[in-house]
Amino acid sequence: MSNVRHHNKNHNFSITIYVANEVSIGRFATIIHEDNTTSFFIDCNNEGAQFVHAAANGVSVADVIQPIHVPKIVYSFFPLNGVANYEGTSKPLLAVQVTELVDGIFIGISINHTVADATSFWHFVNSWSEISRGYECLSKPAPILERWFLHDKDCPIHIPLFESEQLNNKYVPQPLEERVFHFSNKNIAKLKAKANAEIGTNKISSLQSLLSHFFLYLVRNRCIHDPNQEVQFRFTIGARPRMNPPLPQQYLGNAIQGAVICLKARELLEKGHGYMAWEINKIIAMHNDETLRNLLESWTKNPKISSPVNLISKGMIMSGSLWVDIYGNDFGWGKPVAVRTGPANKIDGLVNMFPGVEQGSIDLEASLLPQTLKGMGSDTEFMDSVTSP
Repeated sequence: MSNVRHHNKNHNFSITIYVANEVSIGRFATIIHEDNTTSFFIDCNNEGAQFVHAAANGVSVADVIQPIHVPKIVYSFFPLNGVANYEGTSKPLLAVQVTELVDGIFIGISINHTVADATSFWHFVNSWSEISRGYECLSKPAPILERWFLHDKDCPIHIPLFESEQLNNKYVPQPLEERVFHFSNKNIAKLKAKANAEIGTNKISSLQSLLSHFFLYLVRNRCIHDPNQEVQFRFTIGARPRMNPPLPQQYLGNAIQGAVICLKARELLEKGHGYMAWEINKIIAMHNDETLRNLLESWTKNPKISSPVNLISKGMIMSGSLWVDIYGNDFGWGKPVAVRTGPANKIDGLVNMFPGVEQGSIDLEASLLPQTLKGMGSDTEFMDSVTSP
């Protein structure tokens, strides 16, 4: 989302030739194997991306970003709502909706997560914004489209056949509300110092301390009746810098690995902030080149398809990344003032993470049951760490 200072220049330059020759957006295609499995690949058939130009009459930027809870109208600013990844065989893999507000522009972009992770997504957005402003040379290297596989002999990966009903028939969407919690660099530094002091170390990072803090108060305000109930902290770990040799930052694809920490609600609440931050630190440190290769090899031998049912949260699921440039893109009418997400994968406990506008600050967009969100908003200990954006 950006302010309304808009200018439009039509340039013909060499990079457009590169895009036309190298990137032919298509759809997923499937191969059915004799062993009753299937494989997916991207058929670069030039079926193209979807582009929508819309207007939200009477809706201002303030109407979108100032309410305590994210207004539901934001969902209407995103294309391909309700489309699952596997539907990429008939639906666009990339769709963009540009919605004119009274005093600004909202750019909603949906990309099939099977194609790209957050690093690739924001690399695309920033590159596209420079192309739209007539850059002859991009400020960052062009995306690397060459595929990376653990072993060439594993390709294509054979996935058990499934019907769409198998993925969706047990999932009932919940009535959730969303709120963006803003944490200043100063308050995050306090959380980091507190977590490290509790454990007697200096290895816990700012992000690890913040996520531990948020998870602790989320569980506390869920008012779990059984203290022995298992709670889970799920998150993804970036694989690019952890591989040996490292994958290039501009590698276009998915280079992430899921991780989960399971513990009893009572254990979390009794052991507290520093303990949880240290657990996060340890599991991240475990994910070196050897671990990542072993996990990938295990998955290729026994691949599984995730569904909303698999994602139902017993705690918190982290999404997003801090190592992306969200506020640097400019399509010609100014840089973004805020970021919001669409309805994809919104389940109780999903928390989207973004770097804040101010250097070193972090925004956490939480999708929670109304009673949990209300509890966190009324928890003075928790809200003392939250800063008004």
